[in-house]
Amino acid sequence: MLAADQGSGERESFMFELKNVSRRFGNKLAVDSVTLDIPQGQMVGVIGRSGAGKSTLLRMINRLADPTSGSIHFAGTEVSKLSGRALRGWQRDCAMIFQQFNLVPRLDVLTNVMLGRLNQRSTVMSLLSVFSRQERIEAIAALERLGIEQTALQMAGTLSGGQQQRVAICRALMQQPKMMLADEPIASLDPLNAKIVMDALRDINEREGITVITNLHTLDTARNYCERIVGMAAGRVVFDGKPSDLTASAVKEIYGTDKDGAGVDETMTSTSINIPEPAAQAAAHASAGPQPLALAGP
Repeated sequence: MLAADQGSGERESFMFELKNVSRRFGNKLAVDSVTLDIPQGQMVGVIGRSGAGKSTLLRMINRLADPTSGSIHFAGTEVSKLSGRALRGWQRDCAMIFQQFNLVPRLDVLTNVMLGRLNQRSTVMSLLSVFSRQERIEAIAALERLGIEQTALQMAGTLSGGQQQRVAICRALMQQPKMMLADEPIASLDPLNAKIVMDALRDINEREGITVITNLHTLDTARNYCERIVGMAAGRVVFDGKPSDLTASAVKEIYGTDKDGAGVDETMTSTSINIPEPAAQAAAHASAGPQPLALAGP
């Protein structure tokens, strides 16, 4: 059990810390001596070029990869030392959303969402779809929140990329996490779906007070959605501050220049789209026709 679980009134004091964390793959230093303190409830965007170490950093936070050196702490517990049941508890509390969704294509959407409770029950019971009525209600509520409740009984593999990413967010919500990590959540999405996904992450951050750390390629997305931006280059943190502090010189240090010496063109973005509210709402609910939802369960 994490130290944070010992008192229900301590939520606001949760602090996430990376202390001189590095990760080496053979001779390659993918993450180099990263130190960060992130208070509970921040929405943090991690930006940088491909290969800068962003994904490796998130995988270490979730303990999908272990640091070569340094330590990771949450609410007074050194999560980089956890193993067994305690590690599974951390991976429940620190939900992960992947670029490629990581859904089970042959299972229906509702079951995929309920698999977010996998670390709170036996694997056999989850795979046999033995879920309580309350869990089904919570899963449907999550789908309604993301505007895709009509897809509940569809096979996950039949959904569009944007819909699948929203299902992945619903599954993460079912974990009842204290932190949420998103590794390039909009990299494979069109502008409309990218905006819907980022709006959902911001809503979760603001309404639940959950810390959200997301890797992003695009500067406009980081500026528009994140209160804090961390810039990485060659495995190191080279910028850490507010979006307003992200100057042209800071951007150049993060991304470098092209072969002609020009800086990054911030107009080349994935979420720079203005959507009329009715159109956005209709798009959020675009899916198959309504189907009756089976809520029966133990």
